[in-house]
Amino acid sequence: MSPRDAAADAVTVTSAVLREWPLPPPGVGKESRGRTCVVGGSERTPGAVLLAAEAALRCGAGKLQVATTASTAPTLGVALPEALVLALPANDEGGIDPSCGAEGSELAELAQGAHAVCLGVGTVGEAAVVELLEVLVPPLRQTVVLDALGLAPVTRDASFLHHLDGRAVLTPNPQELAIVLGVDEEEVERDAAAAARELARRSRCVVAAGGGESWIAAPDGRLWLDVSGGAGLGVSGSGDVLAGIVTGLCARGADPVQAAVWACHLHGRAGDRLASSVGRLGFLARELPAEVPRVLAEIEV
Repeated sequence: MSPRDAAADAVTVTSAVLREWPLPPPGVGKESRGRTCVVGGSERTPGAVLLAAEAALRCGAGKLQVATTASTAPTLGVALPEALVLALPANDEGGIDPSCGAEGSELAELAQGAHAVCLGVGTVGEAAVVELLEVLVPPLRQTVVLDALGLAPVTRDASFLHHLDGRAVLTPNPQELAIVLGVDEEEVERDAAAAARELARRSRCVVAAGGGESWIAAPDGRLWLDVSGGAGLGVSGSGDVLAGIVTGLCARGADPVQAAVWACHLHGRAGDRLASSVGRLGFLARELPAEVPRVLAEIEV
């Protein structure tokens, strides 16, 4: 059986499909669209948090909170005047010190008070990230989105997010998907649909696996394919934007499966718009968030 045969039951995502699966009503005021918390960044990669955080707002989340290293927090606060910014001490690698996630800490209270939490964007130092998340995540009961090195605890223990009963989304690129599953990247490339499904099964999380095309797998085996976006989305920071969109939609009240499917299409269609106006290659990840409200408006006619 070919990979395409194996994924024959996948739903191809289109605007028409999403119109039949509308997002929760926005309500009135920022509180009705939820609180988003983005935790990540480092002294070497401060911009990832900016990309994810802006993307969360651009898809309609109501309130934004970010937590990042103290040396980069003031600059991030100026770049994101809409956000509450929590400055955290850094470790020797320039990432967030793992001790910041202890129960009762400012970071723990911030995360526990949000409706959706994005973890991992722009982080450095796998051991330190795992240590931080192993303290910060277990008390959480809201939706959690793991990206980049935030996936490392799941690589070590597939049951890491089982306590959330499916209220979690993983957003790996093909290389990260291969690492988490412990297989060669070529195997993922041969059958990305099967790989996404397997990770969803093991982790009991929704998986939104990006690449030349996006496969979204639910823990119960349901599968979606999104072919929007094209090669231009293969650029630094693009995955941070996707993770932010997923998180913002979850904060708005979308369940994790719906948020992942909608996010992949919004992300891809934003890329399509830039491909038309800028060029198939060469547009930047920081240009994607501004296109998201326009795509939303086109879908929600």
